[in-house]
Amino acid sequence: MLQERQYRKCGRLEQQCQEEEHGHCQEIAQLQDKNKAAVGMFQGLDERINNVATKVIHLGDQLESVNTPRSRAVEAQRLMSHFAEFLSPGPITLDIFLDKSQIDEAADIIQKLHLIAQELPSDKFENAKKKISGKYDEIEKLLIEEFVVAHKQEDIARMKEIASILSHFKGYTQCVDAFIEQSQERAFVGKNVFQNVIPLCRRNYDIMKEVFSNPEQVMAKFILNIYHGKLQDHIVSRLTDKSNTNLYLENLHDLYSRTVQLSNDLMMFEMGNDEMYLTKLTQNIFQKYLENYIGNELRNLKECSVAAIQKFYDSKSHHKRQIQTGGFQDLRRDLQAVIGTRANINIAQIDDYGGETFLSMEVAKSLIQTGKQAFKRCTVLSKQTDQPAHAQLIFDVLLNQLLADYVDYALELGLQAVPIPENKTQPQLYFLQVASQTNEIVHYLEMETVQSLMPIIMSTPKQAECLHKKRQMLEQIESKLDTGLDRTLSAIVGWVKIYLQTEQKKTDFKPEADLDTMASPACMAVVQYLSSTIKRIKSSLDGKNAECVLLELGIRLHRVVYEHLQQFQFNSIGAMIAIMDVNEYRKCVKELHIPLIDTLFDTLHALCNLLLVKPENLKQVCSGETLAGLDNSILVNFIQLRTDYKTQKLATSLKGLVT
Repeated sequence: MLQERQYRKCGRLEQQCQEEEHGHCQEIAQLQDKNKAAVGMFQGLDERINNVATKVIHLGDQLESVNTPRSRAVEAQRLMSHFAEFLSPGPITLDIFLDKSQIDEAADIIQKLHLIAQELPSDKFENAKKKISGKYDEIEKLLIEEFVVAHKQEDIARMKEIASILSHFKGYTQCVDAFIEQSQERAFVGKNVFQNVIPLCRRNYDIMKEVFSNPEQVMAKFILNIYHGKLQDHIVSRLTDKSNTNLYLENLHDLYSRTVQLSNDLMMFEMGNDEMYLTKLTQNIFQKYLENYIGNELRNLKECSVAAIQKFYDSKSHHKRQIQTGGFQDLRRDLQAVIGTRANINIAQIDDYGGETFLSMEVAKSLIQTGKQAFKRCTVLSKQTDQPAHAQLIFDVLLNQLLADYVDYALELGLQAVPIPENKTQPQLYFLQVASQTNEIVHYLEMETVQSLMPIIMSTPKQAECLHKKRQMLEQIESKLDTGLDRTLSAIVGWVKIYLQTEQKKTDFKPEADLDTMASPACMAVVQYLSSTIKRIKSSLDGKNAECVLLELGIRLHRVVYEHLQQFQFNSIGAMIAIMDVNEYRKCVKELHIPLIDTLFDTLHALCNLLLVKPENLKQVCSGETLAGLDNSILVNFIQLRTDYKTQKLATSLKGLVT
């Protein structure tokens, strides 16, 4: 029953839906019919509108074809009536030319009359043409004056109207000039002209775009007036005084850099199609200053360098003098050393200037910094194509002043101040300080060369030329440093040799009584001096330089000590003292930290043991690890220094060692 009831209910609902669907279909059909009717009406209306528009256009063309000749005729009649006024004798009495409130209309009329007058023959219309020309100039002047007044009142609309009217007049450029003059009047306040330009241009560029029909051309002239006016006056006033070349170059660099930066900043404004316009303006201002730039730069670098060096010499109360160099001078020095040693007199007049090296890192930095500023200015003030060549010229002057005139001179004085070899007085090693300061100056020069010079000459032919020049000069300096260090080592070792010869007594190694076995006083004095000398060498030199000098010192010292010991006879106690001496030398040379020198003195120590061992043990000691590699003659020569060599008949027992 429930199912049947639901079936009946569903049937009723389905019938109801079908009835509603049928009603909606009929309604939609009616709406479609109405829509078709509306579309048809719209199409008909559109056609009627098109027909009307076509007729209106046709009618407008007809009216225009009728009205244009009529308007021209009216305009011609109006111009003829005004022209007649100019033909009549006497002054102009028309109100339009007398009433300033009608100046716009008067300007339009007089401009057209002026054009017409140009075509008229002068013999018949001379007076009329003069009157028209006079009124033309008068109205033009009045318009410009009114334009200035409007500009002062910031009446942009009126300025635009007047500029539009004057654009048909000959004096339109005067209108632009008046705008520029009024805009820039009292605009530059203070000493910094550059900081006022951009705000001034930005403020007036917006006005130009509203007032003038050609704002790009107006802006170009606006900037031209700034460059050739206030800016050029400022630059000329700053660069007039050339008495101080360094200050002049600093001002030139500053002004040119700021002008170039200003030109780059002004690129934001449209000034026509010439992209080089601002560059040309800048070049026009600075051309006469840039033509002679490199000559002034080189002269300034030389003058500043000479002044800095001379100021340093003056502070030391030193007068630079000519120094004789070469083989003859070296030969003379060697002869003086030999004669002085043989004759026991000092004939070599050596002036060490109290230890003054005549080198200063402050002076070197001053010269290099002056060169650095020159390189910096070169990249700005020289043409791109000329920069490498100009940089090379600057570098040549810097090298000549710093290395050839300053460092080389100090090296020559230092070489002359090195004590002669085999001097009885303990040598003063001032040349080590000269070498240290020279090394420091060269390192600083190398660093600044990489930073300042190389970016300019990189990948150009000038790079090889500059490096070659620098290498040549550094090789000369290195050669003199080598000579000075060699002489210094000779002086050190020569003093050791003379001191040992003088202070070492034969009884030191052949005492007649039993003594405490300890190093001899002569040895201790030498060791004390050598220790301080080694420390000084290490503090003055670095790297391979120090290593090479210390190696040479060790080798020469070993030769001196070796030859010195061979001049004595040793008993057993003396042999112990010799061993103690050599042991002190070994401790001293260990400060060198050079294995070869340690080996040489270890071998010398082992040789000294031959002076002490029992005769029957000599062959065994000679064949030991330390002495096995030595020539037998060396061993025999050392054994012959024993006092018991003959008494013990050691020659017989050493037959196997004799070659």
